[in-house]
Amino acid sequence: MTVDQFLGALTANPGPIHLMLPDGAFVPAHFHVTEVGRVQKDFIDCGGTVRSATTCVVQVWVADDTDHRLDTAKLAKIVRLAAPLLKGGDLPVEVEFENGVVSQYPVAAAEVTPAGVLFHLGTKHTDCLAKDRCGVPTADAACCPTAGCC
Repeated sequence: MTVDQFLGALTANPGPIHLMLPDGAFVPAHFHVTEVGRVQKDFIDCGGTVRSATTCVVQVWVADDTDHRLDTAKLAKIVRLAAPLLKGGDLPVEVEFENGVVSQYPVAAAEVTPAGVLFHLGTKHTDCLAKDRCGVPTADAACCPTAGCC
């Protein structure tokens, strides 16, 4: 989901926000949004190609104030305040949440429910970005890979 889609879901549906983790568990309802920012990662993959990945990261934090509830209007206001930093609405949105370890979850979908707006959080995976240079077989490759770069 992009920033524009995320903001659209927030502004079109006033009320509570719920964040569902990939395993079906929920971020506690009294979460705070502590940061909204543009994160750019510049790197070289294992095949030597320079790459860049940019996202909008919404960091959430859970404190002991269980009466705290962030609604769609308040979060939309925070995202709008971050607009000059985000530099556009086409960035993918990820939620950063600590539950034992700090993890980032791409926002996969928004669903309007009787209880409010439910954001479904997806998963991220590592991958070899230079399979052709590293000898990693693909679905259409021959059965035996050649010696690679990795």
